Amino acid sequence: MSHEFEVGDHVMWNSEAGHVSGRVTKVHTEDFEYKGHTRRASPEEPQYEIKSDRTDHIAAHKGSTLRLVDDDR
Repeated sequence: MSHEFEVGDHVMWNSEAGHVSGRVTKVHTEDFEYKGHTRRASPEEPQYEIKSDRTDHIAAHKGSTLRLVDDDR
Protein backbone atom coordinates (compact mmCIF):
# COMPACT_ATOMS: atom_id res chain seq x y z
CA MET A 1 0.00 0.00 0.00
CA SER A 2 1.26 3.47 -0.80
CA HIS A 3 1.64 6.36 1.62
CA GLU A 4 -1.62 8.00 2.59
CA PHE A 5 -1.80 11.75 2.16
CA GLU A 6 -4.19 14.29 3.68
CA VAL A 7 -5.79 17.49 2.41
CA GLY A 8 -3.20 20.24 2.71
CA ASP A 9 -0.15 17.99 2.30
CA HIS A 10 2.53 19.40 -0.02
CA VAL A 11 3.45 16.72 -2.58
CA MET A 12 5.58 16.28 -5.70
CA TRP A 13 5.20 14.05 -8.76
CA ASN A 14 6.76 13.52 -12.17
CA SER A 15 4.94 14.76 -15.25
CA GLU A 16 5.79 15.09 -18.94
CA ALA A 17 7.11 18.57 -18.09
CA GLY A 18 9.33 17.38 -15.21
CA HIS A 19 8.78 17.57 -11.46
CA VAL A 20 5.56 19.27 -10.36
CA SER A 21 4.49 20.14 -6.83
CA GLY A 22 1.24 21.17 -5.26
CA ARG A 23 -1.17 20.77 -2.36
CA VAL A 24 -3.65 17.94 -1.91
CA THR A 25 -7.17 19.42 -2.17
CA LYS A 26 -9.32 16.25 -2.12
CA VAL A 27 -8.95 12.60 -1.19
CA HIS A 28 -11.14 10.13 -3.11
CA THR A 29 -11.89 6.73 -1.61
CA GLU A 30 -14.60 5.81 -4.13
CA ASP A 31 -14.67 5.88 -7.94
CA PHE A 32 -15.13 9.41 -9.30
CA GLU A 33 -15.44 11.29 -12.59
CA TYR A 34 -12.42 13.34 -13.58
CA LYS A 35 -12.12 15.18 -16.91
CA GLY A 36 -14.72 12.91 -18.51
CA HIS A 37 -13.25 9.64 -17.29
CA THR A 38 -14.01 7.36 -14.36
CA ARG A 39 -11.06 7.16 -11.99
CA ARG A 40 -10.88 4.11 -9.75
CA ALA A 41 -10.36 4.70 -6.05
CA SER A 42 -10.99 2.79 -2.83
CA PRO A 43 -10.19 3.18 0.87
CA GLU A 44 -7.24 0.81 0.30
CA GLU A 45 -6.01 2.72 -2.78
CA PRO A 46 -7.25 6.32 -2.69
CA GLN A 47 -6.68 8.90 -5.41
CA TYR A 48 -5.72 12.48 -4.68
CA GLU A 49 -6.61 15.77 -6.37
CA ILE A 50 -3.71 18.21 -6.22
CA LYS A 51 -3.58 21.90 -7.16
CA SER A 52 -0.28 22.83 -8.78
CA ASP A 53 1.89 25.38 -6.96
CA ARG A 54 2.61 27.26 -10.20
CA THR A 55 -0.70 27.13 -12.05
CA ASP A 56 -4.39 26.60 -11.33
CA HIS A 57 -4.12 23.10 -12.86
CA ILE A 58 -5.75 20.31 -10.85
CA ALA A 59 -4.26 16.83 -11.25
CA ALA A 60 -5.49 13.46 -9.96
CA HIS A 61 -2.97 10.79 -8.95
CA LYS A 62 -2.63 7.57 -7.01
CA GLY A 63 -0.54 7.81 -3.87
CA SER A 64 2.16 5.62 -5.39
CA THR A 65 3.09 8.45 -7.80
CA LEU A 66 3.35 11.10 -5.08
CA ARG A 67 6.15 12.06 -2.70
CA LEU A 68 5.74 14.27 0.35
CA VAL A 69 7.68 17.54 -0.02
CA ASP A 70 9.86 18.60 2.90
CA ASP A 71 8.76 22.22 3.41
CA ASP A 72 11.64 22.82 5.84
CA ARG A 73 14.33 22.71 3.12
